[in-house]
Amino acid sequence: MTVQPTRPQRLFALGALTALTALAGCFQLARPTPPVEEYVLGGDPKAVATAPARDAAAVTLGLRRVDLAPYLATTAIVVRRGSRVTALEFRRWGEDPIAGVMRALARALGSAPSVLAVDVAPWPAQAQHDYLIQWHISHLEGVAAEAPATTTGEVQVIASWEIIRSIDGVIVARGESDRRESGWTVGDYAALVRGIDAGLTGLAGDVSACLVRVVAAAPAPDAAASGRPVRCGVR
Repeated sequence: MTVQPTRPQRLFALGALTALTALAGCFQLARPTPPVEEYVLGGDPKAVATAPARDAAAVTLGLRRVDLAPYLATTAIVVRRGSRVTALEFRRWGEDPIAGVMRALARALGSAPSVLAVDVAPWPAQAQHDYLIQWHISHLEGVAAEAPATTTGEVQVIASWEIIRSIDGVIVARGESDRRESGWTVGDYAALVRGIDAGLTGLAGDVSACLVRVVAAAPAPDAAASGRPVRCGVR
C-alpha cells in the first residue's frame, strides 16, 4: 500500500527544495573578493637620501595645501578612459592623497640645490619663509583610450602653480607643468604609482627652476613690481 504524503509534508519538501536551489545559485554566483592593495607616494628606492650641496642664494619655502581636482580627492586610485573616470575599489592610496602628494613634492623640492629648507602646511605661526608655493593639480592618474581592448596608456601629472613672496604676499611667478609618461600598461598599478611619483618630481623640478629665475631678479623683480609675474613655461 502506497502512503501519500500529507499536505504539510508536501509543503515542507517544496520549501526545502526551493531553499537548496537558492543556496546552489548563491554558490554559483559567488566570486572571490580581491585583496585591497594600498600604495604610498615617495617609495622610490633610487631617491637620494644625502643632503645636496646648496647654492649660496638658496631659499626657504612654505608649501601651501595642494589644491587637488575634486575627482582626485579620494583614497581610490583613479584611471581615466576618454571622458570616463574610474575610481578603483581595490587599488587605494594608503593615506589622504593630498598628504601624500605634499610629502612627495616637499621631498623633491628639498633635494634642489636652490632650496635651503621646506615646510609643509600647517607650519608653526613663527615660521618664516622666503617664498610660498601654491599648486593646483588637475590631473594625477593613469590614462588610456576608451576602447576596452586598449592595454597601454600613459601617466599624467598636470598642474598650475604660483610662487608667492612671503614678506608681502606678491605673486612673483606663475607656471604650468604637463608631465606625461607613456608606455604604462593598464592594470599595472605599481607602475602607475611610480609614474605619478616621477611626475611629481618633475613638477617640483619645474618650480625649482623657476625659483632660480625669481631669485636672480631679487630683491625687487621688475615683473613683480610692475604687477606682471614671471611666466614659466609648460613642459
